[in-house]
Amino acid sequence: MDQKVDLSAPHSMGTTIIGVTYNGGVVLGADSRTSTGVYVANRASDKITQLTDNVYVCRSGSAADSQIVSDYVRYFLHQHTIQLGQPATVKVAANLVRLLSYNNKNFLETGLIVGGWDKYEGGQIFGVPLGGTIVQQPFAIGGSGSSYLYGFFDQAWKEGMTKDEAEALKKAVSLAIARDGASGGVVRTVIINSEGVTRNFYPGDQLPLWHEEMEPHNSLLDILGAPEPMSM
Repeated sequence: MDQKVDLSAPHSMGTTIIGVTYNGGVVLGADSRTSTGVYVANRASDKITQLTDNVYVCRSGSAADSQIVSDYVRYFLHQHTIQLGQPATVKVAANLVRLLSYNNKNFLETGLIVGGWDKYEGGQIFGVPLGGTIVQQPFAIGGSGSSYLYGFFDQAWKEGMTKDEAEALKKAVSLAIARDGASGGVVRTVIINSEGVTRNFYPGDQLPLWHEEMEPHNSLLDILGAPEPMSM
């Protein structure tokens, strides 16, 4: 039986990205699974992209679209910094993302979270969802895994959080990984404050397990309980 595959048909692309403000800065987090429908194209991709020394962006949706928007914004911000002789603010970076997303809304399939710190307004998070709207929020979540996280963040986020409390919200990404088949891999976080930027990496076997999740195994044979084949 011949199975015809329509390469032009739309396919699902999933991820989980978060951005959280705390008293002194912001924390950005993301999973690492790049999926094309049911196929995992990259299990360890980096979805948190640097725009300037003090501003980063979390990317979701089409990897190609989000990467080209990030590249253009990075270029424009570099020119902006040269002309002004000082780093761009988080609001300027977020509005450049918004401008490119809105002006090309009929061609792009990407949602972005811009986060950073500047000396004028401190830590800030801006959500730029599909279509080019811009919304400043104390926390933002995006991607297919975000559906599972709204209630969690309503309960967990609070005004005046410490850095450790905000960074602990990385478990939100592992919660989404447990429920969302399009999210997975490792968890990466970026902490941005007046002291600079700190990147953290959490392998999948170091993430907490949730309801009915299976322990990580090196082989499918471990899961099935079958003996490994004898070497010839």
